[in-house]
Order: sequence, then structure tokens, then C-alpha cells
Amino acid sequence: MAERKETESRKLLGRLRDAMASDDPGQERLNKITHLIADSIGTEVCSIYLFRDSETLELCATEGLNAESVHQTRMKLGEGLVGRVASKRHVINTPDAPSQAGFRYMPETGEEIYSSFLGIPVQRLGSALGVLVVQSKDAREFSADEIYALEVVAMVLAEMTELGAFVGEGAAMSALHSQPALLRGTIAQEGVAEGHIWLHEPRVVVTNPVADDPHRELERLSTAVEELRVGVDKMMEMAGDGEQRQVLEAYRMFANSKGWMRRMQEDIGRGLSAEAAVDKEQSIARARMEQVTDNYLRERLSDLDDLSNRLLRILTGQGKDTGAEMPIDPILVASNIGPAELLEYGRALKGIILEKGSVGSHAAIVARALAIPLIVHVDKITTEALNGDHVMVDGEQGLVHLRPDETVVSAFRDKIAMEAEAQQRYASIRDKPAETLCGTTIQLHMNAGLMADLPSLENSGAEGVGLFRTELQFLVRSQMPKRSELSALYTRVLDAAQGKPVVFRTLDIGSDKVLPYMKPNDEPNPALGWRAIRVGLDKPGVMRMQLQALIRAANGRPLTVMFPFVAQYEEYTLARAEMDRTLAREAKLGHVLPETVKIGAMLETPSLGFAPRKFFQEVDFLSIGGNDLKQFFFAADRENERVRKRYDTLNVSFLSFLEQIVERCVETDTPVSFCGEDAGRPVEALCFAAIGLRSLSMRPASVGPIKSLLRRSNLQDVRKVIFDARHRGEMSVRPAIMKYLSENA
Repeated sequence: MAERKETESRKLLGRLRDAMASDDPGQERLNKITHLIADSIGTEVCSIYLFRDSETLELCATEGLNAESVHQTRMKLGEGLVGRVASKRHVINTPDAPSQAGFRYMPETGEEIYSSFLGIPVQRLGSALGVLVVQSKDAREFSADEIYALEVVAMVLAEMTELGAFVGEGAAMSALHSQPALLRGTIAQEGVAEGHIWLHEPRVVVTNPVADDPHRELERLSTAVEELRVGVDKMMEMAGDGEQRQVLEAYRMFANSKGWMRRMQEDIGRGLSAEAAVDKEQSIARARMEQVTDNYLRERLSDLDDLSNRLLRILTGQGKDTGAEMPIDPILVASNIGPAELLEYGRALKGIILEKGSVGSHAAIVARALAIPLIVHVDKITTEALNGDHVMVDGEQGLVHLRPDETVVSAFRDKIAMEAEAQQRYASIRDKPAETLCGTTIQLHMNAGLMADLPSLENSGAEGVGLFRTELQFLVRSQMPKRSELSALYTRVLDAAQGKPVVFRTLDIGSDKVLPYMKPNDEPNPALGWRAIRVGLDKPGVMRMQLQALIRAANGRPLTVMFPFVAQYEEYTLARAEMDRTLAREAKLGHVLPETVKIGAMLETPSLGFAPRKFFQEVDFLSIGGNDLKQFFFAADRENERVRKRYDTLNVSFLSFLEQIVERCVETDTPVSFCGEDAGRPVEALCFAAIGLRSLSMRPASVGPIKSLLRRSNLQDVRKVIFDARHRGEMSVRPAIMKYLSENA
């Protein structure tokens, strides 16, 4: 009996393949397919609904409903039973459709005489493409075998839709991956770029969803799964003990899952090819993953998703090495990417678009270091984009223009040209001081984290490195770097700076920056947890090793070091005492000590702004870490898009707090600077200068615009605008400042 059902299923799929291979226009193919399905299942109605856009489903073909309703009947995602199948991505099977919650009657279709309803989602790899519906007059539930058979058919329909089988005259369907698309995301690194898509992991395209010889397909699947298992075993052999091995154990468990294998074998028995069977199970897993809220289950489904990708690449021969050549202007697209992989691409990339990622991720840190525009949280970019697609990345607005039309291209290129023209103007003042009209000079420094950053020191006109992030060398390795390796790197940094000051920030890990070789801590809120100086004080051996590397790299030159995330005076004194002990130990060992040593702290928590006067007297300098300070001041996670944009840096309360810190530093003659994303924004930088900050550290590309604005401004006038806005009780000084700048530009 089971064999007969499988044979019937294979017959149907064979007929579908013939319809797909025909030269008929897209609409005729759709019409044939609905007739074939209705005839095979023995129902009066079969209808195919496909997405017109991301929110609208359209009846594209039907056997049994009124022909006039084709391409006329539309519904929103979630509307009616069809819309519910599409939004929830699960089957609805009912003998009495009108009694179901959310039922929507569409009189133009003539469906009122049909009682039974079975809706199957048409989806591929997390992308909803449409809904397959069968209906009958008899009030009956469709059997599990019928549902299974139609799920296999829906899988083939998804493949055919992706391959453009239904595009053509009369079909009123646009080919996927051919229309312009505007996608929105979160800005992680500013800048604009134009180029062509380079997929970090190209999508596997299944071109043969239906197979004639199930025995051959079962052999192909078995061979590929065995190769997959051998690969996982090799990874296990290379892995050490601990967390990584535990992850791979779960991975191997899935690779050897009999249930997974059985389901794929059953799919092949129904008539699918080996790769289509893998693809079908992967699509189901992805749909479940989107519905699951439990983190553990999501991780396990993610493991299965990754294994499916590997298996598909083995079966199809498609993968990272597809033979395609990277374009000369690559815009990298990935779901997510690690820092080491991103560094391998280096400055060849013009821009980066991530479906996941975060503003504070390792990838974002590297992208900032390389000055590459980066947009994260761009939904569906990995399924929407294809290798070679023309794309424009607007890192100022958080927009991705995929396959843009000529109007967008023209406007975007005008924007790029204007930026290039502005950069030429900035180059003319590169070697001039950032001196305001009222005679105040502001020191402009740059942030860095890689050797590749250092050429920007001269090109940007920055007067030094106000922040060198030392954690990147720890993050991109699979094991703890050696002291000699760090010392050699820090030596090259100081050499490249050619005598200009460099402020080294000690290891800032924790929160979103977890070292791959350190066991992550399961903390409910890691941003407020064991991170930065807290890790250093609890692991003095790591701190000592890094301080030794810095001292030896200085080799008689001045050395400036600051400790991150200091929340109270005692943390600074403990860290400074460790530096004093390390200096004494290095002297005993006969190493050359730095000419001078300055030890500072990053003020990133409001608590340190209220530290005892003695702290301000003892610290050699302070650097206000604006990114963390702002999120803690407003209690607004900077990774949370719902809240982070609600709070303005130029909010009167925040500016008043910064001014209070500046006043305390003036009283104790403590040098203070502002470091962070906001330091690189001209309007914010101007306001910081107006409230008394005399040193700012930013990304290299921001030095020119900020210097240009400062040289055209009178800080006394700007300060008065801020004071008057505060006196009027305004929440933010931004409107008043923008009005002042428009009138005095």
C-alpha cells in the first residue's frame, strides 16, 4: 500500500516536472499544475497563491474556482485561512472552513460551495513564497498521506517558483531576484558604497527537484551523509575539551540522527531528488526555528540547518568555492560573520550587509577598524540577494538599495560625488589645526585596532591615536596570543605612529566580545556583567602579560595606557598597582622602561563621574567612553533598536552630566577627552567642544568634517545657544543648534 502511494506520488511529481520542462508560458504552466494536482488528489479545487509583495498574496492559478478571479483575488498576510497558512507557515486542514476562526469569504471565487479546506505553505529555506490549497464539497479532513504528498508537491512548487518557472506573459508574476528592492537595517559603521553582491555563503540552488530513480537518489543521499559524518568526526578530532567539543557532540548527534535520515528517505520515495529531500527538511526546520522561543531548541535547530547546508553542498558541488570570481567592487552579504573571516577579506570589501549581527559585534569592530560601511539586521538579505547583483549601501541612513533603478542610481551617485568633493575640501585643511574662530584649539585623534588603521593617522590629519583597541588581536585567534606576539605588534603600532601619541586600551572583553578560547559566562545581562577591567582584575596573569608586552614594545619611548570600564576608584588603584609592580619586575629583568608612563581610565559608567576628588587627582587622564556611558545613563541598550534611538546625545540632561565631568577635571587639572561614535558626528563634536572638551577621538573619516566645522565656528556663540535652550526647558539642544548652524553656515 505504501509502495503504491509512493508510486502515485512519483507519477504526480513526474507530470509536474514535465510541466516545468515545457515551453509553455508561465501562466499555462500554473494552470496545468493545478489541474494535475486536483486530478491526482481527487478534489474539485486546487489553487496556487503566490506573494505579490512581502505582505500580499495573489490567486495566480486555480482548478475549480472562477477563472475570472485569477490575478484579481488578493489578501494580506494573515488574512483569511490562506493568509494564516502563509503567516504561521503551518498546515490548516479542516472539514468545515467557514467555521474556522479568521475565515474570509471571497465571493468572486465561487468557493462558497466547498466545505473542506487544506492549505500547505509553499516555502524554501525560511522564505515564504505562497500557499497551495485544495478544497472539496464533501466535509472531510484530508489524510496524513494526502498532506504529506502535497507537502512534497509544495516543495517542488517552491523550487519552480525560485527558478522562475511561472514568469512570463499572462502570469503577472515577476521573476524572483530581478526586481529592485529597498531593505532597511541598523547602522553599525557609517559610510556609503556602491558595488556588486558577494555572498559569503552562496545559496545552493536545487535545479532537479524531481527524480526518476529513487534507488540512485537514496545511494547519493547515503554517500553524501557518510561524507558529512566523516567531516564532523574530523572536526571532533581537532577540537579540544570543553565548550567547543560539547557543541560538536550535539552536531554529531544530528548528523547521525535516524529520524532525519528516515524523513529524507521517505521524501525520496515520494519522488524528490536527494538534494530536494534535504532542502525540504531544512525548510521545515527553518520554519520551526522562527516559531520557537526557547534558546536551546533554536540552537539545536540552527545546528540542523547548518548540517543541511553542508549536506546540500556535498550533493550539488555548490559551496564557497563555486568558481565564481569576486567582483572588483564587492559588497559582502552574510547572515553573520566572525572577525577572523572578515579580516581575511580585508580592505577589498566596499561594504558589508549582515542579516543578523549587532552594532557592538566583533564584525562591527573590525568593519570600523577597516572603515567599511556596515549595516546589520537587514532582514532576508541572504535570500533576496544573488552573487553579482548591483547594490548601493547607504550607511548614513541604514538603507540597502538592491538592484536599484536608474533614478535611485543617479541620486545615490550624486551623493557619493558630493562626499568625494567634501573629502577634497577636507584634504586641504589636513595639516591645519582644529582652531575655532574664537581661538580655541581642539585636539582631534583617531580610533584604531589594527595595523591596517595606522596609514589613516597621516592621511586623516589626526594628531594621534586616542584609542587603540587591543582586544582585536585576542578575538581573531583560536588561542591566547603569546606575550612576544603582542609585544611585536605593539612595537609596529608605535613605529607606524612616528612619534605621535598612541593610547593603548587594555583588554576590553566580555559583554558582546567573548574570546573563542575562554568559556563564556551565562549572564542574564552581560553588558552589566563580568567584562573589561573586571576580567583583568580577576585574571591578573592575563593583565600582567599584556602590560609586559606594552612596556617592552615602548622600549624607552613614552607609553600611554588606559583601563576600560572603570566603575569605581578602587578598580583604578588596583589596576595601577599592577602596572607599578609590572614596571618594577621589568626593571629587575633588565628591560628598558618607557621614557614616561601615563595611566588613565575610561569613564563609561555614571558612577565614575561621582568618584572622590582624589581619583581625579591621581588619574593621569580620563577618556569618556560615550557609547557605554550613554546606554547606562539612559538605561537604553544600544543593541535594542526599540529604545536606543529614543535618546539623544544632545539631550540637556546628558550634556549637563558631561559638563559636570569636564568641570571636575578642570578643577583637578586632569586631561579629559571624549571617545565614541558621537565624537565622530560633527554637530555632537561641536557641542562637546562648546561645553569644554578639548580632545576628541573618532574614526579617521570623521576628522576632516569635524575639523572643517570647528574652524568655521565660534564656541562662545554655540555655548550660548546651548545655555539658552537649557534655560527654556527644552529636552534637547539639537533643534536650536541646527537652527544656529543653518543661519550661520
